[in-house]
Amino acid sequence: MKMQRGKFEGLQRLSNDKGVIAALAIDQRGSMKKMIQKVKGDSYHIEQVKIFKEAVSRELTPYVSAILLDLETGKYGMKAKDDRAGLLLSYEKTGYDATEPGRLPDVIEDLSALRIKEQGGDAVKILVYYDPCEPAEINEKKHAFLERVGAECRAVDIPLFVEPIVYDQFVEDTKSIEFAKIKPAKVKASIQEFSKPRYGIDVLKVEVPVNFNYVEGFADGEHAYTKEEAARHFKEASDLATLPFIYLSAGVTSELFRKTIEFAIEAESAFCGVLCGRATWFDGVAAYGEGDEEGLRQWLQTKGKYNIDHLNELLDKASPWWSIYGKVEDIQIID
Repeated sequence: MKMQRGKFEGLQRLSNDKGVIAALAIDQRGSMKKMIQKVKGDSYHIEQVKIFKEAVSRELTPYVSAILLDLETGKYGMKAKDDRAGLLLSYEKTGYDATEPGRLPDVIEDLSALRIKEQGGDAVKILVYYDPCEPAEINEKKHAFLERVGAECRAVDIPLFVEPIVYDQFVEDTKSIEFAKIKPAKVKASIQEFSKPRYGIDVLKVEVPVNFNYVEGFADGEHAYTKEEAARHFKEASDLATLPFIYLSAGVTSELFRKTIEFAIEAESAFCGVLCGRATWFDGVAAYGEGDEEGLRQWLQTKGKYNIDHLNELLDKASPWWSIYGKVEDIQIID
């Protein structure tokens, strides 16, 4: 296996001493503004979003291997993070243009892979909404988009993390049992597609292939899969990946995400870490609303740290990012 020096060194900076990516995600923009506005009410201003991200970064990065931030509202967080934690930066615009079909992606206009590197980023992160069943004329645009970003990252020698979020053009409610039944096939197809070398992706940030609210034994009501079926989906999705992949928390609770990771381990998924967002810090939003910066700080130092510590214990059983290529010393570094 050959790898560019910058990509290799970037992935090492983003990993812990075992080669596992134990990362924190707080690059939300539109949704984060809504969260803070909800708890702050009439006193809301954009500076509060920046302060929240700064506090999360300062208090929690000593316990993670990396943090994912954005340049729009995350610059305070970049300055506050622990020097030992790696830095991923978002390149895509938040959301998508709902007036056009296909949820097409776009990059931030005054940003580039080079500029992300100049800002101290150890990796570029791109989110793309993806439905494998969309018409070819839509998905080919997304494929070409990622090919361009991949080529750009190769040119400046920086790792590329891609986050495909699956959806269905006909089943709009992604929390429904109808979507839960079709989700595994979509996640697997996305992993298979974006593992192709043509995209130049270094790490896939993927959803777990099932909705745990509909797994037998976890569901409150009807279920979409038995435990055996869910485990099979995890293993099949893992086996399709020819790149290192990590799991995202997708807005579930901290407790449910830990159960999800435990399940993935039992299913023998070869994941190499997590980029965990709201499952780590979401309840801190309410603490910030009630107690301002001091209330948030206390919550982060207690409950926030607890969430990370318990997840880190599980990550001892994750695979190092380089394991899919063999041993780390098997990777040939090229300049």
